Amino acid sequence: PFIMSVNLSAVQFRKGDLVEVVKNALEKSGLKPEYLDLELTESLLLKDQQRLLQMLQQLKQLGVKLSIDDFGTGYSNLSYLKRFAVDKLKIDQSFVQDMENDSDNYALVRAIIQLAHSLGLSVTAEGVETEQQVKILTRLKCDEFQGYYFARPMPADAFVKHLQG
Repeated sequence: PFIMSVNLSAVQFRKGDLVEVVKNALEKSGLKPEYLDLELTESLLLKDQQRLLQMLQQLKQLGVKLSIDDFGTGYSNLSYLKRFAVDKLKIDQSFVQDMENDSDNYALVRAIIQLAHSLGLSVTAEGVETEQQVKILTRLKCDEFQGYYFARPMPADAFVKHLQG
């Protein structure tokens, strides 16, 4: 199944109606909640944590998935991995793209995957552009890959044609 991933902004959380907006969108679209992945940035998790925690709990009750996007580029306060009920870490492309030639980036990618798995989280590598990156990430047991190696960004009508083969 295809997962619909949506980046969330601080503005959407500040408005206060995010849970209702998501609920209405799910009802109107017919999309099953487990196929919706809402992506949060690390910096977003540092603001108004009590209110954010309540909203994230309500979103989880709807059945949607929550991911931390661009993991490793923000403040990387690991306590929020326990506090907020996220399902997935998305490793920032800056680590993935150079891991073939940079042993530090390789070590960071490996450590993030191991950390996530030990916490019961899945991992998506962003910015995957080469077959070699796919091989390395597969060997490291990364769960999902995202990037130009698979497909470039495309308009909705082109995506439908892509799905139809």
